[in-house]
Amino acid sequence: MFGLGSFLSLFSLALDSISHRKMRSFLTMLGIFIGVASVVALIALGQGLSDSINGEFQKIGVDKLTVTPGGSAMSAMYASSKLTERDFAAVKRVNGVETAGYMMTQSMLVQHGDKKIFAIVSGISTSADEAGPVEEFMGIEIEQGRSLNSNDKYKALVGSRLATENIFGHELKLNDVVVINNTEFRVVGVLKKVGNPTVDSAFIIPGDAAKEVMGSSEYSRFVLKLSSGIVPGDLRDDVEKALRQSRGVTKKNQDFQVSTSEQLLQSFNTIFGVVQAIIIGIAAISLLVGAVGIMNTMYTAVLERTKEIGIMKAVGAKNSEILVLFLIESGLLGLVGGVIGVILGFLMGKVAEYIANQMLGTSLLKLYFPPELIFGALLFSFVIGALSGMVPARQASHLRPVDALRYE
Repeated sequence: MFGLGSFLSLFSLALDSISHRKMRSFLTMLGIFIGVASVVALIALGQGLSDSINGEFQKIGVDKLTVTPGGSAMSAMYASSKLTERDFAAVKRVNGVETAGYMMTQSMLVQHGDKKIFAIVSGISTSADEAGPVEEFMGIEIEQGRSLNSNDKYKALVGSRLATENIFGHELKLNDVVVINNTEFRVVGVLKKVGNPTVDSAFIIPGDAAKEVMGSSEYSRFVLKLSSGIVPGDLRDDVEKALRQSRGVTKKNQDFQVSTSEQLLQSFNTIFGVVQAIIIGIAAISLLVGAVGIMNTMYTAVLERTKEIGIMKAVGAKNSEILVLFLIESGLLGLVGGVIGVILGFLMGKVAEYIANQMLGTSLLKLYFPPELIFGALLFSFVIGALSGMVPARQASHLRPVDALRYE
């Protein structure tokens, strides 16, 4: 083949060719680095979000079951059928359920002073034995004030975003009064930021008061804490059986969902994985455009340098050396485009993370930028560039010296 010295000489020639055609090289790399930047940013943000969600589910614990109406645990708030007081009593009687709590959630008009907004209002169990599972499931932690207790009725906890971002024109403080459906609630606690918009942007009130302001005694979710040593998957069938009897349905037309935390996480990862793959696929189209651009540029380079190729062959250059020269050049175009793309992808991801934190009020969207992602993106962009230049490089290597020298 050829030695290191020959390879370095070919590398120098390829680098010189790219540097002498700066504008063309930049335009050629444009499609590559836009595609790489988009894919890198989406992968980094997607992995970061997935890790954050996994962490949140770890906090919930593995000793719980959740019951939601409808066919999906993800759509409990919008399900047409709701859970009832009879259903709640039925699940609490199941052997192996240590305690159970409920949630009822609606988007409602909330007023404070002269300002009115639509916000998430969640009514939860407040009795000593029922509050724990729900608070653990929601990730409720008190930043200021106190939590709700069984003696509270027209009291409220306020999410960190609603409390601190001047949504009502100023910060909400302890003892402030908010009006929900013509009923006054006094703020007794401000929650820590958990990164979940359904908590950070919510008012949480006692369940009995929620039934009044929502005009309903139907629930959107039960959270069951299991007795020590009970495996959630083993108890799920018993809970489903009790609910079918309570609701008068069969297994075939079951209108509720009983899920373990592992199932909820698996459902999220499945849906998120499909969405992420589609978005990355769309972003990767620009990589195809970039590859076509490199191929076009290399064809042009072969035509422009036909006489140069003839001279190189006349003084002893082999077909393999001409082939490698053009492959190095196209590979470098892809690699440099990849380097720019990785940098842009990192910056795009940081901007998206900042927007999510500052404007959307969630800390779940975090950039995960491991070394293997950088290495993989650079290797991929180099390979794309080299493969795109393969056909033009073969054409250059097979030129006959006499024809190349006579080319005008």
